Amino acid sequence: MPKPVKVGDELDVTIEAVAAKGDGIAKKEGFVIFIPGVSVGETCKIRITAVKASSAVAEKVDAGAAVAETVEPAPAEEEVDAGTTEEKAE
Repeated sequence: MPKPVKVGDELDVTIEAVAAKGDGIAKKEGFVIFIPGVSVGETCKIRITAVKASSAVAEKVDAGAAVAETVEPAPAEEEVDAGTTEEKAE
């Protein structure tokens, strides 16, 4: 029987319960997915990170992370000051 999820899949799920080790539990077509760092009743987007024989493991996808990755970081102070240090040395 094929599994309803594969590594890399992103799904919107509702956390149905919490496992003994504290991970949230969601299901897709009866297939159990464990997600750390979530609470019962929470609805969130997840990304499958591992698929096992009878369950999968996922991580919560932070909606803000995709935006943050596309913004270029400001130069570090060292990079800005590097030019002035070299000019002083001349």
